[in-house]
Formats: sequence, structure tokens, C-alpha cells
Amino acid sequence: MRIGILGTGTLAAALGEGWSRAGHEVAIGGRSQVKAEKLAERLGHGVLAVAPREAVIGRDAVLLAVSWDGVEDMLGLVGASDGVLEGMPLIDPTNAVAHGVGVLLTEHGESMARRIAGLAPGAHVVKAFHLFPADQWTSSPESGRSGVTVAMCGDDSAALHVVGELVRDVGGTPAILGALDRVLQLEEVAGFVIGLAFEGFDPNSAVPRVPSSAVTN
Repeated sequence: MRIGILGTGTLAAALGEGWSRAGHEVAIGGRSQVKAEKLAERLGHGVLAVAPREAVIGRDAVLLAVSWDGVEDMLGLVGASDGVLEGMPLIDPTNAVAHGVGVLLTEHGESMARRIAGLAPGAHVVKAFHLFPADQWTSSPESGRSGVTVAMCGDDSAALHVVGELVRDVGGTPAILGALDRVLQLEEVAGFVIGLAFEGFDPNSAVPRVPSSAVTN
């Protein structure tokens, strides 16, 4: 696939590395061209550093790897309001939560994914990759950190399929929770996990291990 990544931070680096190693063509566009060029050079594998708008044109999927409060600026740089992302699988891994607390910072009842859909008319927004730290996607199978489940929400089945393949390419298993009308639930889970972690608790210990067979049978 031809994948565009908007952003130059740790998640952009981790998924850019994983997808380029899987054989995809990756183009990185950041607010800083210098940072984009440094990241592309570090990742190798033919990763390109381009202007933000070029990172979204003619791609099979785009990852919006910026902080939640930088979303509007980045989508403005690419001209999302003009419809340049129409029909595009747009991956939203953002967490609009208070640092160290986990409380959602969006308006009551509003999800970040819905806000992004409003800023990028016609884009097929898929919530994914928002629950695990970036180094999850650079871990080897021997590390014991591979094989995680990536919960996703989205309205478009084709976009969900594309993102599901990209999840598999970095060692995850895609799990579609539902359409974007359920995405707030996913975003609340991120706040729950972050809040527990900053209080010194292992979030895994707060989630009961229920075999899938116990639910389906």
C-alpha cells in the first residue's frame, strides 16, 4: 500500500518503521520539514519526507499521528476541509485526555474521532492504535509483546478492512467494535487505562480475563 503519515513523533516513527518493513511505501509529512526528513532518513526502507498535503494525496490510507490538540492545525495544512481526504481511510490514534488523569477533554458526549470526521469531510475515519504505547509496534515476537488485539471503530467496511491489514502487518489482531457511534466507548477506555497507569496500577489487573467461549456459548 501507499501510506501517508501526518506527524513525526514516536507513534509515527514506530508504525512507519513497521509498515515500511512490511513492504509498504511510506511518506511522512510533518509541520517541520526538517523533522520529517530526519525521521525518514532514520527509518530508511525508502521512507519519504514530503509536504503534509503530498502525504495524503493518492494514498491508500493516512495515519493522523499528532497530539489531539494539533489535529485541527494538521488537517488545515493538508486542506482537509476542501475534501482532499474524501474516500480515504483516515486512522485516528489520538487520545484527548488530561495528562496523568485520563479524563476526556472533548465536549461532553463528543468523541475525538467524530470531531476529526467533521474536520475532514468525506474521509473514512477509523479509530485504532490508541491504546498501546508506540514501542509496542517495534517489539520483536521474542519480547512477548506481540499478538495484541487492536480494537477499532469505523463506519466504512472497506476502510476497516484496509486498517485491519495494517494492524496485522505490525503484529496485532484487528477487532472491530462497531461503527463510529461506539467510538466514544473506545476513547473512554483509553482514559481508564491511562488513569490507572498514572496511579501506579497495572491496567491489565483491572480487566477480568473472560474466555471468548464464555460469552459466545
